[in-house]
Amino acid sequence: MCALTLRDIKHDERVRVYLEKANEAMAAIGYTEHGLRHAGIVAGMAQSIPRQLGYPSRDVEVAGIAGYLHDIGNVVNRDIHTETGAVLAHHLLVSMGMDISEVATVIGAIGNHEEDNGYPINPITSAVIIADKSDAHFSRVQNKNRTSFDIHDRVNFAVQKSYLRVDAAAKIISLELTIDTEFATVMEYFEIFLQRMLMCRKAAGVLDCEFKLIINGSEI
Repeated sequence: MCALTLRDIKHDERVRVYLEKANEAMAAIGYTEHGLRHAGIVAGMAQSIPRQLGYPSRDVEVAGIAGYLHDIGNVVNRDIHTETGAVLAHHLLVSMGMDISEVATVIGAIGNHEEDNGYPINPITSAVIIADKSDAHFSRVQNKNRTSFDIHDRVNFAVQKSYLRVDAAAKIISLELTIDTEFATVMEYFEIFLQRMLMCRKAAGVLDCEFKLIINGSEI
């Protein structure tokens, strides 16, 4: 067994190919970007949350690995991508020599990161959930034809700035967004992301924190 790192995961050719092919599939069906960019951002935020809250360094590393691999199941199919992603990640991580207890934590986080059937079962899963749901940004829109934007495209395209703030002293995790209301209203954003934000609140609770959503300077 070895202390696998996020750097090891990022440099694995199989992981790179799976994520690139997963995003090609998402683009083909009209989804926002779910490839290397999203994986890297979610991994970084998933590490930042427990790090700032004082969790052990190994928990921080494992959270980053789970964050990077959380959407790898999209290479198979968008449906049940959490389950297929967990199976793929298990195969990859075991072959790379990761401690089996850490493998179990990673695949649990992958299997529980979606609001439809997931739950923040532990702090690492909670960090991945919040990181994933916080990545709303215009750069994720893969549809180049604005006239054919659906509401998901419009809402993501409207987000000009996105910042996840962790206030460890106050025990508050805040997602701060700047939205261009020319493309989507705050209500449209809330319509699309309501269930995701409710899941973030549950996840923050597991981390003994409160979750806040701030749009254009106003708390929602």
